[in-house]
Amino acid sequence: MASQQYHISLLQMDIRLADPQYNQQRAGEWIAEAMKAEPKPDVIVLPEMWNTGYALDRLDGIAEPENGPICDWLSETAAHYGITIVGGSISEQRSSGFYNTLYAYAPDGSQLTRYDKIHLFKLMDEEKFMQPGEQTTLFPLGDVTAAASICYDIRFPELARTLALAGAKVWFVPAEWPNPRLHHWRTLLTARAIENQMYVIACNRVGRDEKSEFFGHSMIIDPWGEVIAEGGEEEGIISATIDLELSEDVRGRIPVFADRRPELYKHQD
Repeated sequence: MASQQYHISLLQMDIRLADPQYNQQRAGEWIAEAMKAEPKPDVIVLPEMWNTGYALDRLDGIAEPENGPICDWLSETAAHYGITIVGGSISEQRSSGFYNTLYAYAPDGSQLTRYDKIHLFKLMDEEKFMQPGEQTTLFPLGDVTAAASICYDIRFPELARTLALAGAKVWFVPAEWPNPRLHHWRTLLTARAIENQMYVIACNRVGRDEKSEFFGHSMIIDPWGEVIAEGGEEEGIISATIDLELSEDVRGRIPVFADRRPELYKHQD
């Protein structure tokens, strides 16, 4: 069996509103900087909507076309460095509308998954401009199963539990989580890790746009709920090495999944 240890780097970057060319250049610079570190990352994670930010009323003409140049760039970058890239999410335009879409690419450049955000955040008017996704995602990370969701999705414990029951040992969460809800961010991410006994790896942006300020605090949390790496409120690279065998160890010590009684969890009218 291949090693289940992975060195993870989260790119906690600022995002220039409605300027995808600039943001792609900056993302490339951050990736190149991350690859200078020792140990070099096996997995790099970008934040949510890093190509345009929440320029929702201006997406026509700046959102990425489906399977467009950014996808090619993410694929080529993953292959160039021989790493897995969880490409945050991007605003994407299709014939059916705009989507908040996550792509992940393998070290050979092949696409591992595409996931459209299923819970749209009404406080930032997402539902007025974007279409919701209709399915969850699991994808391979070496020999283990990984999952990915986006930002507001972490408020739905049913989603995280569904992914864990399907075998996920690590959950990637790119975000644009704004002030003042830092307590919610840290608590929800930690709870999802503890209750599902899996790693939670969340990359949040920093900076501000026309309506919101973003606090960073990107986090890598182990299956015990211990925060093993956390960013501050400035741009930077947050890194840690994870061992996915720990998830199985924790699940063996506290058999939450074996002790579930789902027949009693259904609402009784």
